[in-house]
Amino acid sequence: MTEQKSPHDLPDASGLTIGILGGTGDQGKGLALRFAMAGHEVIIGSRKADRAQEAADDLRSVVAGLPVRGAENAAAATAADIVIIAVPWEGHRPTLESLRPELAGKIVVDCVNPLGFEKGKGAFALPVEEGSAAEQAAAVLTDSRVVAAFHHVSAKLLLDPSVESMDLDVLVLGNDREATDLVQALAGRIPGMRGIYGGRLHNAHQVEAFTANLISINRRYKAHAGLRVTDV
Repeated sequence: MTEQKSPHDLPDASGLTIGILGGTGDQGKGLALRFAMAGHEVIIGSRKADRAQEAADDLRSVVAGLPVRGAENAAAATAADIVIIAVPWEGHRPTLESLRPELAGKIVVDCVNPLGFEKGKGAFALPVEEGSAAEQAAAVLTDSRVVAAFHHVSAKLLLDPSVESMDLDVLVLGNDREATDLVQALAGRIPGMRGIYGGRLHNAHQVEAFTANLISINRRYKAHAGLRVTDV
């Protein structure tokens, strides 16, 4: 069993510039808001720079003075120290394939959940040839250090600055221990949030799929449920 490092043993994640590709969607914008509130420079990426800048301007209208700006995806990926992939599932592979050079050598954090939705039956996990979205990212980005994380975070809570603490754990998965340690530390930059090592990347499928269960829980109980790992 891999020993969980305490927050004091994790690397210092402060000062990192964070690029969020797909940052115009709710999940990406929510993460951008939280990391910018934590003092990180954040670059929202989109296929169109003006759309990305509009999303950044929206966040600054919510919290004045945030260190966030917009850029076209390639520019955001190039300028960032660490890149979060938050694009819709249908655009996942083509987005990554188009950005191989810009993402080479970088830690790439995939938080995409391959889900389908059927009327009357709710959300369900989609099959992925590579096993999971994160494994697909690793197969495409062979020169990047791919980590899976931030799958079970409520976009609604992220986007509400009146919510001072995100009371949840983030499962962090990957094959590169230095990279997973840094992403755990990055999760801990958001108040109330904790990064927990969840295994190697081949375990990402069940983490991504569990999002469908959380959606069902939240619909039934009208909640914004997250995940807490006990006894760690």
